[in-house]
Amino acid sequence: MYNIISKTKYAYIFSITLTALSVVSLFVWGLKYGIDFTGGTLMEVQFQNNIPANQEIESTLKELDLKSLTIQPTQNNSILLRYASEDDTINQNVFKKISEKYPASKELRVDYANASVSNELKSKSLMAIFWAIIGIMAYIAWAFRKVSRPVPSWKYGVGAVVALVHDVLITTGVFSVLGHFYGIEVGVPFVAALLTILGFSVHDTIVVYDRTRENLLRSSAKEIFPDIVNRSLNETLVRSINTSLTVLITLLAVFIFGGESIRDFSLALLVGIFFGTYSSIFIASALLVTSYKLQVKRP
Repeated sequence: MYNIISKTKYAYIFSITLTALSVVSLFVWGLKYGIDFTGGTLMEVQFQNNIPANQEIESTLKELDLKSLTIQPTQNNSILLRYASEDDTINQNVFKKISEKYPASKELRVDYANASVSNELKSKSLMAIFWAIIGIMAYIAWAFRKVSRPVPSWKYGVGAVVALVHDVLITTGVFSVLGHFYGIEVGVPFVAALLTILGFSVHDTIVVYDRTRENLLRSSAKEIFPDIVNRSLNETLVRSINTSLTVLITLLAVFIFGGESIRDFSLALLVGIFFGTYSSIFIASALLVTSYKLQVKRP
């Protein structure tokens, strides 16, 4: 049996360092927002035959120096062009460049996402993450109400939420660095990835917590709480790692072969699920043990 709980100090140092670096990165560089959050134009163009490769279209539009350009193939030989501009002249030049190289192409529609809509979307995205975290904490506190000793049930919820915040902050920090150095933007898919990470991470944490609850109810009075938690971690360790590896291998395949439209989404999931697995094993349960030790030391 591995003494995982004995490595708590190193896990805390590692996590605090990464979280602090992520916060500093967000304050210094922030995130590079895509069209979903900054506003811009959505243009749909249809081609007569096969859709040209994204690289060809990017090369065709290179002279226009479009900001936040993304190209997404759709049905009926069409593509969706997104870029950060609401200028009609630029929109006309975009289609002009495409029609010069592909004379049979048709402009199906041009839509605008203005800044006010984008700000509202940004606000709602933050609120969605906030209420998801609050709901998770409340549910865990209620679900573990039968094991209020030696650690109060609400601390299970707090431990899970601290692990979740840890996962989200590190993932966001990674994208802050990638945005600054490599121009990777975040949009609605990134928010969807964060919410997915929350769900996966808490699922992994609850598996460990649930085994801890079972062992607490069956344990003898002689077995101390840290030993019960450590035994629970060992009993669920292989399952947690195997489940996460299966997901990570699938996401890696999607990241490599899935194309530009979902590459950043799969990258966010790769980072978040990796750290979600780590925090479920080394952070969430360790916080319970730390809380217990502080509680025992109190007069």
